[in-house]
Amino acid sequence: MSAEKPKNYRHMFKVVLVTGPSGAGRSTAINALEDFGFEAIDNMPLTLLPRLLAGPPMTRHLALGVDVRNRDFGTDSLIEVVNIIARDTAFDCSLVYLDCASDVLQRRFSETRRRHPLAPDVSPLVGIERETDLIRPLRDRADILIDTSDMAPQDLRAELARWFFSEPGQGMALEVQSFSYKRGLPHGLDMVLDCRFLRNPHWQETLRELDGRDSDVATYIQADPRFDDFLARSLGLMETLLPAYRDEGKSYFTLGLGCTGGQHRSVFVAEALAKGLAQQGWQVSIRHRELERRAGGRAEAPVGRNA
Repeated sequence: MSAEKPKNYRHMFKVVLVTGPSGAGRSTAINALEDFGFEAIDNMPLTLLPRLLAGPPMTRHLALGVDVRNRDFGTDSLIEVVNIIARDTAFDCSLVYLDCASDVLQRRFSETRRRHPLAPDVSPLVGIERETDLIRPLRDRADILIDTSDMAPQDLRAELARWFFSEPGQGMALEVQSFSYKRGLPHGLDMVLDCRFLRNPHWQETLRELDGRDSDVATYIQADPRFDDFLARSLGLMETLLPAYRDEGKSYFTLGLGCTGGQHRSVFVAEALAKGLAQQGWQVSIRHRELERRAGGRAEAPVGRNA
């Protein structure tokens, strides 16, 4: 697995190992990295990793999920593997540790009724304490530490995007997010555009229960004589600003689109803007905050050259 690091080492492929206590969000992280274009493998035996890296040339970054369920898991062996990759290969290696408070982990196991892998026949708290002690050296060695105690899945996804979504040669990664002003502005927005001046489908009984992704809702909003100019000017503004932000070293940019309920106008405009930005060559992901709340989960999809 030994290889001399080339001069452009920073632009080589990434190998990201994701670990942490069971229930902290490793599966969510692996799925997010896969959406970002990584080749994702969960619970692969560590002894097979050198063979994988020494195999055919990689065409994508690699994300590996590692925890106590791995057949040959060991904290010392995992740290040794990470150090070897970082020191002796041409891969940019990172160990990501997802941390989480014990009481939150216990609640998550209780809500999902899952057994802890280190305590399948007793209380999950026993397994949580065992695992915390076992993997503490990994937390100390981690290159990136993310505490998921107060994070929803979409928050973890956004945090990982800030670290890993921006690709060499692609530049800055974008997220376009719709929201309702009734619930306040989402955290982490870099810019906000207000869509409340557009005609509101809520007042049409046949459209009220639909959302901005529906073609009938789209037709209704597009019929507003101010829509086309608003979309064109918004895309023009982004076309001017985004390269400047990228050139200043910003790797991630979040644009918020707000309306009264976060169901119709902001959703449709977010979809339209994301499509236009993707056509300009940007890598874009979409998030609809209020639709996520209603669905009880994720209501987002990547848009762009790799979508």
